[in-house]
Amino acid sequence: MIDGMLEPDVVKALAALAQPVRLQVFRALVVAGPLGMTPSTMAEGLGIPASTLSFHLKELAHAGLVTQERASRNLIYRASFERMNEVLGYLTRNCCQGAACEVDAAADPCDC
Repeated sequence: MIDGMLEPDVVKALAALAQPVRLQVFRALVVAGPLGMTPSTMAEGLGIPASTLSFHLKELAHAGLVTQERASRNLIYRASFERMNEVLGYLTRNCCQGAACEVDAAADPCDC
């Protein structure tokens, strides 16, 4: 474990994102921000059958990259910005062999 993030959890998150449809779904949820999206909105916007989307959302949720909330009769999925930032932090921790790294402001983790 390095500063709170277990290596197996990082591997699980990266493995979940290493599939094109799941990466598309996760990116769509990142763009949607804190409001999130319903599965029907995602399926329509991404052109993914509902059953396929359900499988991929389950994998992303298992990796801790998305959260699910019931709002009345709908499920709302959101990107877990906290988990995303933990993974990014794990990957960039101790970069540049301990020297200060210059990071483009556009590449900074999200504060959503």
